[in-house]
Amino acid sequence: MTAKGTLSAEDFENLKSSDELLSLIKEKNISFSKVKNTHTYNNELRMLQIELVKLQRYVSKNNKRVAIIFEGRDAAGKGGNIRRFMEHLNPRSSRLVALNKPTEVEKGQWYFQRYIKELPNPGEIVFFDRSWYNRAVVEPVMGFCSDVQYKEFLQQVPEFEHMMYEDGLIIIKFWLSITKEEQAKRFEGRKEDPLKRWKFSPVDRQGQILWDKYTYYKEEMFTKTHTTYSPWMIVKTNDKKVARLEAIRHVLSQFDYEGKTEAGTVLNPDPNIVMRYYRSNIHQID
Repeated sequence: MTAKGTLSAEDFENLKSSDELLSLIKEKNISFSKVKNTHTYNNELRMLQIELVKLQRYVSKNNKRVAIIFEGRDAAGKGGNIRRFMEHLNPRSSRLVALNKPTEVEKGQWYFQRYIKELPNPGEIVFFDRSWYNRAVVEPVMGFCSDVQYKEFLQQVPEFEHMMYEDGLIIIKFWLSITKEEQAKRFEGRKEDPLKRWKFSPVDRQGQILWDKYTYYKEEMFTKTHTTYSPWMIVKTNDKKVARLEAIRHVLSQFDYEGKTEAGTVLNPDPNIVMRYYRSNIHQID
């Protein structure tokens, strides 16, 4: 028999489910808000991932082409979001695109050329961990492109995306928004964790120093490339887990797939977490 406020090894051995664990924690008057939140998150994530599997089946069956773009400042959670999206999808009809810096040959090509060959085939969902929008923010901030190249890009993007839209390609564009304080906290976490240290680069270090410059180019990007046919969806990501769930909900809400009405959870995103660019101005998104 264990005292109130503690759990024994025997307690854990006798448990058969997460729900039993929550009941026992409550019975023993142990503070369990963090455990409960994690349990709720895992349950919600599982139910949403079941819906993603249904969505993938629909996309494959109907030869849809879906490109989901994740942009945002460094450490905003692009990779973590994509992992939760793809975790249980069939790899034969889903794909991650995370291109390295262009080769010398690619530098001589039309800027969009190397991205065009990565666009989804019929029946496929492609996730872009950064995209052609590198030229809208990262490249001008870091001096990786000329002013002429930058201006040409902003002129061409709406036409480029409109051609894809007219051809039936579905593009969902996410900007993962993070505060300066939260970014600094995550950078410190990367440096201290040997499993995440590889993520921290000189470019990351510049993220804090050049914060205002990133903000300027980000706002210019939204102004020039937020359109009715290819809108920017802003996701508040200071809470990583909430951001992941709400981003998945947004994608699911865009399709009328078979079995959607039997979903075990809410499929419409929280409008205070996921919002169109023009609404984000009211909410002062970073």
